[in-house]
Amino acid sequence: MDINKRTILWIVFAVSLFVLWNNWQISNGHPSMFAPPPAQTAKAPEAKKSDVPAAAVAAGAAAVPGAGAAAADAVPFKAERITITTDVVRADIDTQGGVIRRLELLKYKENSHPGWFGGCFGLFDWCKPGDTAKNVVLFDVDAGTGKTYLGRTGLIGAPGLPNHTSGFVAKPGPRMLNDANQVQLVLESEAGGVKLTKTFTFKRGDYVVDVRHDVTNTGAAPVSPTLYLQLAHDGNKPAGDSFFNSSYTGPTLYTDEKRYEKLKFETLEKEAQEAAKTGKPMLQDHATKADNGWIAISQHFFVSAFIPQPKLMHDIVTEKIDTNVYGISVKQPLGAIAPGATVSNDAKLFSGPQEAQLLEKVSPGLELVRDYGWLAMIAKPMFWVIEHIHAVLGNWGWTIIAFTILIKLLFFPLSAAGYRSMAKVKLVTPKMQAIRERYKGDPAKMNQATMELYKAEKINPLGGCLPILVQMPVFIALYYVLQSAVEIRGAPWVGWITDLAQHDPYAILPVLYAISMYITTKLNPAPADPMQAKMMLFMPLAFSVMFFFFPSGLVLYWVVNNVLSIGQQYVISKKFGVAEPAKA
Repeated sequence: MDINKRTILWIVFAVSLFVLWNNWQISNGHPSMFAPPPAQTAKAPEAKKSDVPAAAVAAGAAAVPGAGAAAADAVPFKAERITITTDVVRADIDTQGGVIRRLELLKYKENSHPGWFGGCFGLFDWCKPGDTAKNVVLFDVDAGTGKTYLGRTGLIGAPGLPNHTSGFVAKPGPRMLNDANQVQLVLESEAGGVKLTKTFTFKRGDYVVDVRHDVTNTGAAPVSPTLYLQLAHDGNKPAGDSFFNSSYTGPTLYTDEKRYEKLKFETLEKEAQEAAKTGKPMLQDHATKADNGWIAISQHFFVSAFIPQPKLMHDIVTEKIDTNVYGISVKQPLGAIAPGATVSNDAKLFSGPQEAQLLEKVSPGLELVRDYGWLAMIAKPMFWVIEHIHAVLGNWGWTIIAFTILIKLLFFPLSAAGYRSMAKVKLVTPKMQAIRERYKGDPAKMNQATMELYKAEKINPLGGCLPILVQMPVFIALYYVLQSAVEIRGAPWVGWITDLAQHDPYAILPVLYAISMYITTKLNPAPADPMQAKMMLFMPLAFSVMFFFFPSGLVLYWVVNNVLSIGQQYVISKKFGVAEPAKA
């Protein structure tokens, strides 16, 4: 059977990139390219409301429908926002409900994506650089953009209990770290015979906020409240999200039983519509009970996660809160509280970057929000090696180059064998051409003669494909690493490359990649079919266009890999000499 190894090599490369792109789209909440577009459905009635009280989504709303705690003629509660500032975060906490209304990361700037070719000379907005002056903001409510991202807690289980719609009174105290290592905000609210005290503890250099709830029964009868911890988020796509620059944003959770689970806002919307039609509760297609784990809202490079008090059973609930607003909650029963008694509950809220070392210390499994996809077993040790190289070099660009050289050395014996096989094929190409001419009317004899030639020359027809097959998982895993590693976000290399996690603004690296692939194609044996030969020359250009939108760090890896391969292939080809002319 006549097998053209270069054709197989390019097919493997093309299919791998295509599958990678499709899997990336699916993992980021987009439909598969193999699936039909979702049908447009009319807006269904709202699903059955949760037992967690509804809240107005507009920032600073004083009157909250559904709170049920105050009489109509009561004096309106005058809310205020208290700002807590540390060295890494600035948080605005509203005394209306004790809700974290805004949380700003002081050490991370907004997406610094580079514009194409100097911002397309100011002609088009979509190719202009992003705003790098603003800090990244996680929790926030913006009626103009439709953004809703909140962390809120409260009590349910009896009418009128303090919740995230109740008025709280803040105790005096410092609001900035100054010379201390931590700063606390204590909020108190009493209603329904229960006093709820929320204590937020912010620490120096830490993205973990300790959230303590002290529940005191001030009535004359026992009460059995349930504490809820809820993360609410709108269903909009992140700012700057596009077909070529997409990322996942949605609810995630972890339990020891079901491990890491990733949900979609679109799924929650469909479940809410179905629940509204049937009158049944929303389908909870995930772990619903545990005494461990966490819930979170994950997004590109960042995450906010509630870690409830461990070894205390709780329910996990996802729901539609309002139009285009969805929530994931932990509901933790506190047991019966006798009159005059107090029960305390210690939870944690992590809201910050998806740095592996930080996440591993917060809670088991939280590091899984750095989603490496189906190649996590390769990607995790890969990033471990990259991180240690960076500790020495101090520049992520040079780290990627050093890592590429390391990978090349690791696969050197395999690559050398592949290049030797291709060199042998190039050596006997005239003989193969002569066989094709001789048996062009008899394909069976042509294939038989070709295989006999391979056997006589000791050539493995698939020998040149094996190095690519082995390196493709490394390539895909590195893609996931560069897509997920917040450490590389905003990291410069040299000159025009100011962010290795974004595309090359002047497309220099993709062009270098095209040149390197053209040289590689010329060093390989030319296909006998002229159409195949043209296709082989066109493929580098096609992949270079795709690489225009890939992270520049990934393209840097591939350019360096190609340059090293060209040198290796040139030396081996010279060693085997120039092909002899075909004999009759």
